[in-house]
Amino acid sequence: MKIRFILNPISGGRPVDTAHLARCIQTSFPGAEMCLTQSPGHATILAQEAAAQQFKAVVAIGGDGTINETARALVGTSTILGVIPKGSGNGFAREIGMMHPPEEALPILQRARVLPCDVGTANGELFLNLAGVGIEAAIAWQFKDYGKRGKLPYFLIGAKTVFSYRPPELDVTFDGQQKNCQPLTLVFANGKQYGSNFKIAPQANLQDGLLDMVTVQNAPKWKLALAVPYFFTDRQKPFHITDTTQIKQAVISHNGEILYHIDGEPRKTQNRLEISLHPKALRVWVPFL
Repeated sequence: MKIRFILNPISGGRPVDTAHLARCIQTSFPGAEMCLTQSPGHATILAQEAAAQQFKAVVAIGGDGTINETARALVGTSTILGVIPKGSGNGFAREIGMMHPPEEALPILQRARVLPCDVGTANGELFLNLAGVGIEAAIAWQFKDYGKRGKLPYFLIGAKTVFSYRPPELDVTFDGQQKNCQPLTLVFANGKQYGSNFKIAPQANLQDGLLDMVTVQNAPKWKLALAVPYFFTDRQKPFHITDTTQIKQAVISHNGEILYHIDGEPRKTQNRLEISLHPKALRVWVPFL
């Protein structure tokens, strides 16, 4: 069984003992390959090579960015995506129940089942969990240039941005409907959460053939502060600050630059952003229940 493990050695800001990890991999998957990424986009190249050579699976060891890069090459192929988390938020790993260190994750992957998962695209670029326009996209851009990774820098940037952010006016067309809005954020959720159990769309499902479009109102700061704890639960958010609609596609229009993110990675475009869903386009290893 040909399997390639792709490790991002800098994910999560924590060092990894690659020799020990390689030994653990060989114990569970004799003959498997382990490759280290060298730069952004390298995981996609390594996964493309594996899919072209008809590897059974490619296992991404890293954060949501590394997992996203790996998955891009596997959509529409028979090669399975496996996940071992090594990031800060680990949104997709949490979504599929793979929040385990390598020593525990490897035996689980040996016994894993294959789940055909939906994937989304934003201007043709894949996202597994979430894409969004709004404050989290602005935070993602600042975080990219901050220099330090981890939860604390992200929290500090977010706390500062929430007081200065001015949401743009958006025209949104979705499944034949249209609305004009100026939300704090507009999220297209394939999975439930950003990471760290912050659940923006607690009813989202990776297999339902739909995206949960979540509009978060630009409410007064005191309302937002009181609502934050509810985002770590499946409970209804107070003050009606969120509105959720299930959709298959959407187009966001804005006169000028649109900042957005895909699985936490910052992007920008001009005037128009297209969101689409592709049902069951990716095969993913998940634990047996």
